[in-house]
Amino acid sequence: MRYLGNVSCKKCGKKLKTAQDEYCYDCIRKTHLFDQGRALYEYESIRLGLYRLKYGGRKEYAEFFAKELSLFFKEQIKVWDADALVPVPLHRSRERRRGYNQAQLLAEHLGKQLGIPVCSNLIKRRKRTIPQKELTLPQRQNNLKKAFKLCRNDVKLRAIIIIDDIFTTGSTMDAMALEFKQAGVENIYFITLAIGEGF
Repeated sequence: MRYLGNVSCKKCGKKLKTAQDEYCYDCIRKTHLFDQGRALYEYESIRLGLYRLKYGGRKEYAEFFAKELSLFFKEQIKVWDADALVPVPLHRSRERRRGYNQAQLLAEHLGKQLGIPVCSNLIKRRKRTIPQKELTLPQRQNNLKKAFKLCRNDVKLRAIIIIDDIFTTGSTMDAMALEFKQAGVENIYFITLAIGEGF
């Protein structure tokens, strides 16, 4: 497993080519709706582990990965001062087939370790989207239009951290951030296990 290290984009956490850069190519050319995010590993280095967690029933991996996230990002999470962790929801048909939501498992373990509440019922995925990894950037953005819906109107949270297994282009985070910003959440951050190269 390869850690991303400290030379990372100030917005999304992607690895930068030089220490002189502040933002990655993706964040320079696109305005994201989330405030900031961080990832722990380079995607290729834990691809097999992620696959086993998501599709191989290896739910115990979530506890190990959450400990790693806690170890590396505890101080950053304190600075963000979030009211809750919010796992990226799966569509109910996909979660029923898989038997669990890996993002929720990560959030629950991380929440226990850091003493932060986990809110799994604030937002739902209302349409069954095509897996993002199969799409181009424009297709990803279109795929997630109106994909999420808040489950209630009175979201009384000032700051949240969205939890997921991987960040690539930010389309999922932006789609969720849009819903939460419209509901009055001021600051939206994210933590993921891995980060892809993007486009």
